[in-house]
Amino acid sequence: MSRNYKFHDQSQIYFISFATVYWLDVFSRSTYKDFIVDSINYCRKNKGLEVYAWVIMTSPVHMIIGTREEKM
Repeated sequence: MSRNYKFHDQSQIYFISFATVYWLDVFSRSTYKDFIVDSINYCRKNKGLEVYAWVIMTSPVHMIIGTREEKM
């Protein structure tokens, strides 16, 4: 996991993208897709995540996200 990429200004909107190791087609199975969707929904409801757009492909996930809360 990289520690170099951080969201320094939480009032901005960010494009994030991640993929599975070796680009394996993990998200072609409903179980794994559902896990990602459930995790996104949890963060939306409990962590203040704003999701403007997202796509789950067979290996990568792309999202445009922000936050409802101002950084203190």
